[in-house]
Amino acid sequence: MTIETDDNTLALTAVTHPREHRTETDTETDTETGTETDTETGTRTGPRADRRRRNNRFAVTDGAVLIASALSTLAVLLSVAPPLVRLAAGLYLLFGAPLQLWRPLAGRIVPTGSGRTLVSVGLVLIGDMLTALVVNTVLPWVGVDRPLTTESLTAATALGIGVLWWFRRRYAPYERTGPTRLWALARATPGLGMASAAGAVTLLCAIAGTIRLNNGYGGSVSIVASVLGGLLLLLLSVKRGKYHLTALETGLYMAALALLLLASLRGWFITGHDVQTEYLFYRMALGGEYWDVSTYRHAYNACLSITLLPVSIRQLTGINDIYIFKAIIPALFAVTPVMLFRSVRSVAPRSVSLLAAVFFVAFPTFLTDMVFLGRQAIAFVLLGSAIVVLTDSRGPRRARRVLFVVLLVGVVLSHYSTAYVVIGTLTLALAYDKVWRLVSRRGRDRFRRRRREDRMLSFLQWWMVLVPAVAAVVWAGPVTHTGGQLHETVATAVSDLISPGKNQSGSSDTGYSLFGGEQLSAQQRLEQFVKESEADSAKDRANLLLTKKELDGIDWTAVSSADMPLTPLGRILDAVGIPVPSLNGAVRGAVAYFFQLMTVLGIWVVLRARRSAFRAVRDQATMAWAALSTVVLFTVVPQLSVDYGVLRAFQQGLFFFAPFLAAGTLWVLRWARRKEVLGAVLTFCLLLNLVGVMPKVLGGYPAQIQLSNSGDYYDIYYTQGQEVQAALWLDAWKRAQEDATPIQMDSFSYTRLKPYMASDAKGVTTPVWLAKEAYLLLGTTPARTGRVSIFYRGDRITYEFPRALVEKKKDLVYNNGGSVVLR
Repeated sequence: MTIETDDNTLALTAVTHPREHRTETDTETDTETGTETDTETGTRTGPRADRRRRNNRFAVTDGAVLIASALSTLAVLLSVAPPLVRLAAGLYLLFGAPLQLWRPLAGRIVPTGSGRTLVSVGLVLIGDMLTALVVNTVLPWVGVDRPLTTESLTAATALGIGVLWWFRRRYAPYERTGPTRLWALARATPGLGMASAAGAVTLLCAIAGTIRLNNGYGGSVSIVASVLGGLLLLLLSVKRGKYHLTALETGLYMAALALLLLASLRGWFITGHDVQTEYLFYRMALGGEYWDVSTYRHAYNACLSITLLPVSIRQLTGINDIYIFKAIIPALFAVTPVMLFRSVRSVAPRSVSLLAAVFFVAFPTFLTDMVFLGRQAIAFVLLGSAIVVLTDSRGPRRARRVLFVVLLVGVVLSHYSTAYVVIGTLTLALAYDKVWRLVSRRGRDRFRRRRREDRMLSFLQWWMVLVPAVAAVVWAGPVTHTGGQLHETVATAVSDLISPGKNQSGSSDTGYSLFGGEQLSAQQRLEQFVKESEADSAKDRANLLLTKKELDGIDWTAVSSADMPLTPLGRILDAVGIPVPSLNGAVRGAVAYFFQLMTVLGIWVVLRARRSAFRAVRDQATMAWAALSTVVLFTVVPQLSVDYGVLRAFQQGLFFFAPFLAAGTLWVLRWARRKEVLGAVLTFCLLLNLVGVMPKVLGGYPAQIQLSNSGDYYDIYYTQGQEVQAALWLDAWKRAQEDATPIQMDSFSYTRLKPYMASDAKGVTTPVWLAKEAYLLLGTTPARTGRVSIFYRGDRITYEFPRALVEKKKDLVYNNGGSVVLR
């Protein structure tokens, strides 16, 4: 291992262990130029360097990029172009051409391996969002009321490509934009063909499995796709020393995408929690072809990642808009494990970097939540690009710092919460760095001498945190005026810390934490919520449907999630004394503790043990501790766990402490002859359990939406055609009758159906708030099962809806067998 000093900045360049020396190559091939870079010295070596001129024959020329962009512009603007041609042309204008032009520019700052491509992905997303923002802002100044049209966005995108082409010619004149002979590249890259073929089969199975489930068939094909995704990750781990880095990254991307599509493609409408509200705000911007945050000042509406970016994709490609959220955003988010792999690979061997990326994919939030959080998915892509910039120490330090800040500002534009957490993490990292210097002898000596080298020792500087923080304040304040949620969260969190009360509880996710506090049962949370609702509605009781006496007679009982019946294999295990339901729950809890314990152990091992998988420099250690401290803070402060979530905070923290998690795991398995393979098998087993394969095979656990047409997620987030039909009928009926009567629905039905309704509607959480003069639309789940769910203090609670009592006071006006409308 060597530690390079570049302008007084410490940076780890490589680690080689005797046991891994024969299996892990010490060179990285730049597929753009055909040369090999020695990871120890950074010099270009090997026989392929002599063939650089010949390989450049197959590079894309500047003229080809401009010609392709011009033809794509015509294909988008001409109405006679076939839909598939327009789709390809629009995607090339938005992503293909800018990516080709950004790569040489980014390569001057991030020169190692695929770093230039991965960072370019983040820059392309920022460019697309800013282009739409400029069009949306400038054209109204000259009298254009609908600026976000296909013509204006296409012209602005083409103009942006021209400007970017000029910058590329000026600042990277000797770089090519990439090879075009993909077949020849695959043959020359060890393992790329195998990884691509296995990934393609996995993707096909994932798509076929979701189509079968959406059509009402079983989940056997989806189970096969889940297993194939895990096996592909296992193959990459076993063959990591023989496969080229490009093959590892390709296989990692395709496995991650397949697992994401298993959930994102569920349903013929928008399916998921936050994504349904995100889709609503996107539809608001698309409907008027103008984004105006003042029409609905909500924090979601200020996220350009789910407003202007999807509008640009829709207008240029003509794609069905629901598949922007169900396919394109997941395809972008699937790059994040590759970014994590690349960033860790810059400072650690392949065994650590690949295991860290697999842990990132296997974490439960990646598989069940992130696919339904479009704004955070795009923000994570930008954060991943920033982490790649942070760890690639071979680029010029000042340019890397500026690029790092630019990407963090992109995070601010994409998602407010991700930006706040990143800014807080980096602030803690700066504080830990100062403390580290003060308590160490070397730090004290340098502090007394006030040497300039000490101030420049770390990559992270105070202004790199200040600029994104100011951008977040300005964007949420004077620009969009959507910072109310942040103020409320901070005020409530401070109040919780100053005067904690017995009724203050965080999300139940804190129960999985090593630092979790007191937990309330679902029944206790429901009773607390009903009590608060009755107190808040007391002054309006005369206008509400149910009297206080009728409310007191309701049996408020929380209903637990139903488990799948035991399968034949599950019954066999249960007969021999292995309780399958308890086993599934225990495994999930053990996995949560495993991730936390291995992270803490990994930080200790890397910093203190004589032998570890890699050596961390100060920036890595301080940021890892800061990210872990942030997770602890979200655990102990109830309001933070409610508004953001501990699991989401941990998923974000993996960008910083995933290599330590991998190092701790390998250290525990150091007794094994092939500890890397054993670690891969362990993560494969974890993945099968977390993605739902093992519970599906054994039964005795709630069904998961990516493998079944049942379960909690299916009941409350899966939009059914019958309830959409009911919503459209009610809309048409009210317009025909010129009826101004308000519409009420349970909160989850409201979230599912509001994007399809023009009439004003309101979601009510309990019958406490039902109005006398209002339509009541019961979605498919309440109408068929009689159960309604609410979301309170970070948790979902299900209870029996008193339908019989409500129907005594309201008349039935519509029933299609799946949804009901009462008045």
